[in-house]
Amino acid sequence: MIPLIVLGVIVLAFFGWVIGTFNGLVRLRTHTDESWAGIDTELTRRYDLIPNLVEVCKGYAEHEKTVFDQVTQARASAIAEANGVLPQAQRENALTGSLNSLFAVSEAYPDLKASEHFLALQDQLANTEDRIQAARRFYNANVRDLNTRVQQFPSSIIASMFGFTNADYFQVDQAAVRANPQVDLGS
Repeated sequence: MIPLIVLGVIVLAFFGWVIGTFNGLVRLRTHTDESWAGIDTELTRRYDLIPNLVEVCKGYAEHEKTVFDQVTQARASAIAEANGVLPQAQRENALTGSLNSLFAVSEAYPDLKASEHFLALQDQLANTEDRIQAARRFYNANVRDLNTRVQQFPSSIIASMFGFTNADYFQVDQAAVRANPQVDLGS
């Protein structure tokens, strides 16, 4: 009788561990999904600012149609449904590059740089970029935690049994970040 009780306790402990590991993986995946939603919210805010910024610039720099078209196309591409984090990151990098071009053009037009509306939009965009970076760091931390759990033994056994896989990091193109001119607020 005692061996059956011991066996029962071992079986219950094993199933308790399986359930606990599974629930931990679900929690980490949910945190990762929630943090991606935070990035998506900030990206939407960024997308909403861009048309206003382009319109303000058009009023001052009518001869820069190519740059305006490039920004508009990059925004449209970024808004389009992406199949995963990596394609979205590539689209965001392209949008960042086109915004760099727009801000470089704005440097050539002193009246534009002095426009209160342009300065306000530029400030809002800078704040949004900061919020995107914070959301990206939070997302990547959650991805790290999930990926660590998926890869560690013995939880990797449960992860593979129930279809948990590594998540992709949301990486920015460091060259685009370094090339990004600092926002000049007229100082």
